[in-house]
Amino acid sequence: MPTLRNGGDVGRKVRGSSTLRDVTMSSKQPPVTTATTRAGELDVTFLECGSGPLALCLHGFPDSPYTWRHLLPVLAARGYRAVAPFMRGYAPTSVPESGVYQTAALARDANALHDALGGDEHAVIIGHDWGAPTVCGAALDAPQRWRKVVSMSVPPGPALGAAFLSNLAQIQSSWYMFFFQHPLSNYVVAANDMAFIDMLWAQWSPGYAATVDLAHVKDALRNPDNLQAALGYYRATLGDGKRDPDLASLQERIGREFPSQPMLYLHGENCGCVGIEIAKAAQASAPAHVRFEYIANAGHFVQVEQPNLVNQLIVDFLAS
Repeated sequence: MPTLRNGGDVGRKVRGSSTLRDVTMSSKQPPVTTATTRAGELDVTFLECGSGPLALCLHGFPDSPYTWRHLLPVLAARGYRAVAPFMRGYAPTSVPESGVYQTAALARDANALHDALGGDEHAVIIGHDWGAPTVCGAALDAPQRWRKVVSMSVPPGPALGAAFLSNLAQIQSSWYMFFFQHPLSNYVVAANDMAFIDMLWAQWSPGYAATVDLAHVKDALRNPDNLQAALGYYRATLGDGKRDPDLASLQERIGREFPSQPMLYLHGENCGCVGIEIAKAAQASAPAHVRFEYIANAGHFVQVEQPNLVNQLIVDFLAS
């Protein structure tokens, strides 16, 4: 089983007028353990902490469930069973025999985990990066399963898709998505101890020391089959990746709809992956039950750059 690495990765000090409670990890909080369950077509390995209603936390690329190491014990201390799976294709979760990596497939994975882990109508779902549209898809597909939704760093609704047609700065920032369509990317991303992934973290979260995070990401993607799976998310979205026609309707809804549940969206003001103007465009078209918050002194990986503030925003939202 994976081992949680330790390191000095405390987020930078928050600027502004907010008074932050201590909602980071402490020695008195429940331990984080590892388990595996069958969910749909996958054997899913996950981190978990605490007991109570399910709080499912979904990571993105290039990342791992250890991105939630600050949040899991906080959720557990507030009465949740906090679970963070290795997503579809990320070791040690299995690589799907179907070869399908549409966002809708990830959403169905989340709903299958809800069932496998005994979730009920009090469950909540939280996602970052690829996990963000995934939680929207899960909530759209099975609204009775999820009481509230939290997403980060990839805005909900149609704003991001529209940006790929009109926002040249975002198209430039998203160059890697187009590069991943070429078979050469399999070798380039893997070369030099995955230095490509180091580069993305440095560009997306400038100034953040990601040593601990990167070690876990590379553990999950070092096998070529797992790396191919992670790149498959992009190929299913923009290229010739395999698509399940039965998922087409849900896939289309993910790109244009907001979940009906109360929703919190968080975006780092210095995000080098998705421009803040796209988050604000999403906010302008969002219904009233979707709340947007912008995190100062944070880039793309807000949950590890500013864990105290992000934890506070999430637990306050879930309790409201």
